[in-house]
Amino acid sequence: MSSATPRTLITGGAGFLGSHLCERFLAEGHHVICMDNLITGSANNIAHLMGHERFEFVKLDVTTFIYVQGELDYVLHFASPASPIDYLKLPIQTLKVGALGTHKALGLAKEKNARLLLASTSEVYGDPLTHPQKESYWGNVNPVGMRGVYDEAKRFAEAMTMAYHRYHEVETRIVRIFNTYGPRMRLDDGRALPTFMKQALMGDPITVFGDGSQTRSFCYVDDLVEGIYRLLLSDEPEPVNVGNPDEISILDFAKEIIELTDSSSEIVFKPLPKDDPQVRQPDISRAKEVLGWTPSYDRAEGLRKTLSYFEEQIAKRETAEA
Repeated sequence: MSSATPRTLITGGAGFLGSHLCERFLAEGHHVICMDNLITGSANNIAHLMGHERFEFVKLDVTTFIYVQGELDYVLHFASPASPIDYLKLPIQTLKVGALGTHKALGLAKEKNARLLLASTSEVYGDPLTHPQKESYWGNVNPVGMRGVYDEAKRFAEAMTMAYHRYHEVETRIVRIFNTYGPRMRLDDGRALPTFMKQALMGDPITVFGDGSQTRSFCYVDDLVEGIYRLLLSDEPEPVNVGNPDEISILDFAKEIIELTDSSSEIVFKPLPKDDPQVRQPDISRAKEVLGWTPSYDRAEGLRKTLSYFEEQIAKRETAEA
């Protein structure tokens, strides 16, 4: 450790996950440098941190360069569009932040002798042929499909991270994040949970793709942040799945949201997007063994905490449009 107050850089720090990480590291006594170009992140997510004496915000595109003055202990590389709506709209930026952004972040970690944690994703498994997904599974990804811009960006980022670990002996950690939800998700994020919540609260039809039999496993954001924090401080350089193995079909999930919101919304079915994964469930054996981590929030509790945030956001939007 270079100083009494550890200094931590979080790229993508104004995003949904990044902003929760900024809060956690401030709570742990770190000096936090939040870096974001705000193409999918929002200054609103970190507005409450702006006056904090150990927090600074740098607006920067990490694909061009990353420079931080002084010593640095940790780099958490979370910069990337992460929802299908974003990475289909920003395909080249998504590839660049996975490739060039990761390269710049690793170069900085090497220069500063800092430990780097890469935010990877369950999307490296693609539309998996094994279930649940273990870290040893290499995946089933279509590199030239629409989703390939995100999947392959993260697969490349993992390969680059391991290359820096092996060749330059940079201390690295890789977290494979499964579907995470909670306050600060965007209403128009395009992912199942915010879309269903918004539609249910507004009384609009809830759109389910395909027949809704495809599954997802949803992890509450506080659980994910705890897993990431433990992984960063662990001695595990290999990828670790962090997610909640409680699997549910998308159709049943839509029904859960309708019940939670006491909504009159009806479910309508639309064609399934190409390469949409049919199943998604983390095998968290490694996280249990190496990090002593298991999720502590069940879905009902997490959804209740998330619902109040979405109600506030919709009320704000309706006030602004009035």
